[in-house]
Amino acid sequence: MSEPNDGTPVVGADRLRQAMARFPTGVTITTTLDKAGEPQGFTAGSLVSVSLDPPLISVCVAYGANCYQAFADCDSFAVSVLRHDQGELARTFASKGADKFAADGLTTSAGGLPVVEGAVVALECDVHGRHAAGDHVILVGLVRAVDLADGDQLLFADRLFSRLSRS
Repeated sequence: MSEPNDGTPVVGADRLRQAMARFPTGVTITTTLDKAGEPQGFTAGSLVSVSLDPPLISVCVAYGANCYQAFADCDSFAVSVLRHDQGELARTFASKGADKFAADGLTTSAGGLPVVEGAVVALECDVHGRHAAGDHVILVGLVRAVDLADGDQLLFADRLFSRLSRS
């Protein structure tokens, strides 16, 4: 257990992971292009609407992620909110060893960024800010384009994928 500056104990990482697993969240894949123009990306449930005016969202990328440097350097990124049947793609993008962009189901957005084909939402963003937060960086994006598609969303809770059905 670690302690904040005032010496008060805080909860450990395993306990927090257990607690947060009980909070259902949508599943996203965040992507960008690195300096060499190669696609990079990761799976996250940390998508947050920050502001409507201006239109800002945020995602969190771990310092330890293989793609961290690409997101530390990029000027733009995309966030795809996954459809209920895209769980396998989410698993691929959550792993460190996989060739993530060899998978089927990816396409290029109008702005030239990699996005998930058939995602229920695809957001294209310019980087508005980066903020250090523990072992992650909060990446704030100014939303430049939104693509919407029909379909049920993929949810994640208790370490399992499930379907949010509109019916």
